[in-house]
Amino acid sequence: MSVLQSIPTTETITSPSNARVRSTMKLRDATARRQTGLTLIDGQREIQRCLTAKKEIVEIFFEADRLSSLPDTEQEIFASLLHQASAQGCSLTSLSSRPFSKIAFGNRNEGLVAVARFQTDSVAEFKPRPDAPIFILEGIEKPGNLGAIFRTADAAGFGGIIICGKGTDASNPAVIRASLGTVFSMPVACDTTPTVMQWCISRKQNIVAATPNGTTPWHAVEFANQPAILLGSEANGLSSLWLEAATKKNIALETVALPMLGLADSLNVSATAAVLAYESLRQREL
Repeated sequence: MSVLQSIPTTETITSPSNARVRSTMKLRDATARRQTGLTLIDGQREIQRCLTAKKEIVEIFFEADRLSSLPDTEQEIFASLLHQASAQGCSLTSLSSRPFSKIAFGNRNEGLVAVARFQTDSVAEFKPRPDAPIFILEGIEKPGNLGAIFRTADAAGFGGIIICGKGTDASNPAVIRASLGTVFSMPVACDTTPTVMQWCISRKQNIVAATPNGTTPWHAVEFANQPAILLGSEANGLSSLWLEAATKKNIALETVALPMLGLADSLNVSATAAVLAYESLRQREL
């Protein structure tokens, strides 16, 4: 029996106008994700990390023509992932090339798209890993930046990420892809800015906020007490609520700046996150 024949598929779809294909396409839209609690995962590595994190994958669509054209070794890796998903209760559906192209992520098609049940907790349910710093991200707009910060948090041993304000949500398929699937293993919560601020107050959480006019150089911040590193949106930075609360001494907030010696007046938010995360790691290791 061939590798392809060994996969326990529930159906083979050949029409790009199939109702299930159309409903799956809609999960690229934030409204559909909020209404259903479902999202899309593109790629073998990201799907594998979702399975490893024991998140619920409802269905995997795979491109049968692509699988059959792979070398034997790659076919076996592909099939092993599908068998693992099936063993965890996921249904497997074979698609021909035309309908699969409708749900795939542009030209980054790896022949697999999963539908997963994935939504972030509220901050009241947030359970960060102990003895580790966290990120608080307000209004991050670009999925690539948010995904990159998840990768940084994972690499630098952070305890979790809180997302607040208007911006990209962690269940965005582009965030999942940019995070390389680390979004599934990192504790994450999403809530309003006032609610997150109240959470910080109740925990007496120290906060280090990156701002263009920060008063402390990035390397002089005391990271040993595991503060929350607060970053704002690419276009507008932090909302005034944080600095107002700090002025009133409702929260313990220290502003930090990175030097800008060239023509640019700001650093990419994911780059700023990486600099501060690794300075935090350096101090923790000392």
